[in-house]
Amino acid sequence: VQLQASGGGLVQPGGSLRLSCVASKRTSSNNGMGWFRQAPGKEREFVAGIDKKGISTLYQDSVKGRFTVSRDNAKETVYLQMNSLKPEDTAAYYCARTRRSTAVREAGVYDLWGQGTQVTVSS
Repeated sequence: VQLQASGGGLVQPGGSLRLSCVASKRTSSNNGMGWFRQAPGKEREFVAGIDKKGISTLYQDSVKGRFTVSRDNAKETVYLQMNSLKPEDTAAYYCARTRRSTAVREAGVYDLWGQGTQVTVSS
């Protein structure tokens, strides 16, 4: 079972990107999912989470109102729509599956991680 993240790239400040995370096989529809990011020299941090049904979401304060997490369980895919991007959003972004059905912030309850997709916000 693997999680494949994609959609990263170089974007100017104020721009938008949509990240996608696809599970290699049916594995995530009963699990909460999350997005984390890690910038060079910094610790990994929680960005957004979503429950198994796509109803309940959580966000880091710095991305509230700019990022939206969603999911399509039929496609085993989780999305992170990122708008009004700022240079401080620059990082490698990782999707992950939690052992719980709810949206959670704590990295320790995530048991499956995808590879990172790089997001660079620069003019």
